[in-house]
Amino acid sequence: MLTYVIMTEDWLTSQLAKVYRLMRDGRWRTLGDIRGIVGGSEAGVSARLRDLRKKRFGGFTVERQRCPDGLWEYRMEKKL
Repeated sequence: MLTYVIMTEDWLTSQLAKVYRLMRDGRWRTLGDIRGIVGGSEAGVSARLRDLRKKRFGGFTVERQRCPDGLWEYRMEKKL
């Protein structure tokens, strides 16, 4: 099943869009890594990752794993 995200001009410049564009490559990143690239706060980045899981924002699978140093890493599963 393909999911299409409707991209308006506001959406394309939003933090959600920045997080989406970064994470669509499927690489593991910490909240700090993501924040360092897209800006904002770690809390804001975390909220955007939760948004990407919601059906209205694409219903993407966002995985997380614990790092040896105690941080969490996140990745968004690529969609075909």
